[in-house]
This record gives sequence, C-alpha cells and structure tokens, in this order.
Amino acid sequence: MGPEAAVPIVVLTAAVLHAVWNALAHSATDKLAGMALMNCAFLGCGLALTTLFPLPGTAALPYLAASTACQLGYQLLLVRAYRLGDFGQMYPIARGTSPLAVALLSVTLLGRTLPGSTWAGVLVISLGLAGLALAGGVPGREQLPALGAALATGVLIAGYTVIDGTGVRVASSVGGYIAWMFVTQGAAMLLVALAVRGRGLPGAMRGGRLRGLTGGVLSLTAYGLVVWAQSYGELAVIAAMRETGIVVAAVIGAVVFRERLGHWRLAAGATVLAGIAVLQLAHG
Repeated sequence: MGPEAAVPIVVLTAAVLHAVWNALAHSATDKLAGMALMNCAFLGCGLALTTLFPLPGTAALPYLAASTACQLGYQLLLVRAYRLGDFGQMYPIARGTSPLAVALLSVTLLGRTLPGSTWAGVLVISLGLAGLALAGGVPGREQLPALGAALATGVLIAGYTVIDGTGVRVASSVGGYIAWMFVTQGAAMLLVALAVRGRGLPGAMRGGRLRGLTGGVLSLTAYGLVVWAQSYGELAVIAAMRETGIVVAAVIGAVVFRERLGHWRLAAGATVLAGIAVLQLAHG
C-alpha cells in the first residue's frame, strides 16, 4: 500500500486522537495550565525529533512562523471556549467551521481547483457538523462569547491547516518541518502562559501532570499524522475527514461528561459519515 492509499486511515486515526485530547483539555480544572502542560510535551518531543530529521530548509521558515502564530491563537481561543461553553457544543463549532474554510482558502489563496464531488462531500460534512453544534437548540445571547471564541478557533484551524499543508510541501524534510513545528509551537505557548500566570504557573501545572502530558502526546501525534497526510493528499479532503473526530467527541460528551446525545446528534453524525463516503468515492 502506497502512502496515498494510507492517507484516509491516517487522517481518521488522527481524528480520534484529536477528540480524545480535546476531552482531556476540557476536563482540566485549570485549562491554561493544562494547555501549558500539553505544550511541554510538544516542546520535548519536538526537540527529540530534531535529532532524527534534517532541517526543513529556509523555504519553510515563513510557514513555520505563520503556523506558530495561528497555533498560538488557536490554543488561547480554545481555552476560552472550553472555559465558557460545553464540550459537546464548543468542539463541533470550532472544528465544524474548518472544512469549508479550508476548501475556500485552497481555491482563493492557493489557486487549486476542486471537483464538484469534493465540494459536495465537504458541504455534507459541514452540514452534519452544524447539526451537531446546534443539537442543543439555538444558542442564546449569554452564549455568544463562547460561540465567538469557538468560531474564531475554527478560522485559525483553517489557517494553520492551509499554512502547514503548503509549508510541508516546500520543506526539504517532512519530518524536519513537523519537528520544528512542535518546537516553535510548544515554546511560544509556554512563554505566553508564563507571561499570563507568572510564578504561579509551575504550581498550577503540578495538579494535572499526567492528564496534560498525555493530552500533549496525543495532540502532537494527531497533528503530526495530519501534516504527513497533507504532503500526499488534497488539503480540503483531509480537512473534512479529520473533522470526523466530532462524532467521537459527541460520544465522549455523552458518556464522560453526561451530555445528552439524542436522535438529532445521531442523525448529524450519520450525515458526517455520509460526507466521508462522498469524499472517498470522489478520491478513491
């Protein structure tokens, strides 16, 4: 089996891992400290990987810098969304805006042409994700700050997806790009967390060390798999497929956080799976 054929399996595995680490992040009592712990894992694993792979090359440096900025904003907004809203609603909104945004950016910024079948699959998945997001009813005014943070998170997800999907293709080493992406992202987030919390950060991090570091390893594994897949597959297709983790998140929300699943969320999950099938038929 060639690398192109492995892309769907790799992306779906990453989607499951992504849903699990987000659940760990949401369950943390101190969410900023939890995110800082995850980035300790990013930094440590990234530094280890830099010894195994050559440098990504100067052409990749602007993409690494832009990706770090997007990832930093994404994590801070995710912390805010999880602080203000429920996991079962914030996660699908944050992730659900990404596939369509990535498709639009791929066409408008990168000049790529997507066939109608790909657009159909992306739109069906986006519809299913919207259904998951609105399963609890139309949000009220008091939920607007949380929704704003979740929507902005989704925009930044689309941004770093396109940036990394392009950067990894111009890099002289895929492994080197992934390694330095983790290093820069981890260092940036730790510096910001330290600036916000000051000397109280180390003490806050002690309470959830196992959960935070486990979440960090799962997160970097998930995104490392996605970046690898982006070096072989179509960005819009990968972006849509990786959001299937929302189906896993809906189950986690029901089982772990005791959130109501219901027929609406089940139907929305089935819609997501139908969109995946459309993409698979279009690119199989």
